[in-house]
Amino acid sequence: MSRAAAARRDVRGILTPDSSKGSYGGSISSVTDSSPAEFRIVGGHPALDLVNTVTPRVRGGAVEHDYLTSPAELVAWARRAGLIDLRDYSAVEGTWRSSPELAAKALRATLEIREAAYDVFAPRAAGAVVAADGVKHSEGAAFERLMLRWSAAAARSMLIPDPGTDTGRERGIAELVVGTSPAQLIPDRLVVAAVELVRGVELRQLRACPVDDGGCGWLFLDRSRNGSRRWCAMEDCGTRAKIRKLGERRRATGVHRLER
Repeated sequence: MSRAAAARRDVRGILTPDSSKGSYGGSISSVTDSSPAEFRIVGGHPALDLVNTVTPRVRGGAVEHDYLTSPAELVAWARRAGLIDLRDYSAVEGTWRSSPELAAKALRATLEIREAAYDVFAPRAAGAVVAADGVKHSEGAAFERLMLRWSAAAARSMLIPDPGTDTGRERGIAELVVGTSPAQLIPDRLVVAAVELVRGVELRQLRACPVDDGGCGWLFLDRSRNGSRRWCAMEDCGTRAKIRKLGERRRATGVHRLER
């Protein structure tokens, strides 16, 4: 395999993560396939799954859990989300282990991209609860942060000609390789994914798990046939909301009977 072929990573390939990929966890120096998975991948897009690494996801609200508090958690999440493969993982892990300062820098960049992406996407999500004050200002600043991160990622990317001669193929004549620098591979791919989502028509499918009804505020793309998906996951927030409403109805029925 040529060096160019080994380096190829078509940006289109990172926009539809495979949630069935192996589970990873642990420290930078020890990550194995048998480690337990703690990350829920429900957004339907890497940029949204990144936003969803905080729970609950409410602007200005208290955070109960942040899943990305260390470089080890970041690389484990990236693998779980399908953002990187085993070859990428080895390159990132080796670089970060030998240079902890680069690992910390990549984590800071990722968290900046995460919050900028949230500021851009949240106001556009059906069902989102977003305060009107300051939205336009924070959104403009978020676009600027994404633009700066995207520009840096583009400078580290490569356009590799595809030597194939099949004129009937659907793909183009070159591939865009994002993440040529292992140290910044993860944030680079995430910001490119976020910008692609901003540019895409999929934003019409953007939803937020309804906080007012007991949801977590996570963002997701509703790809259901009739556009009726309401919860990040029916077996999680949806089930809890149903149980809560059932309890409320039972209590209300009990009060009504006592009054009679």
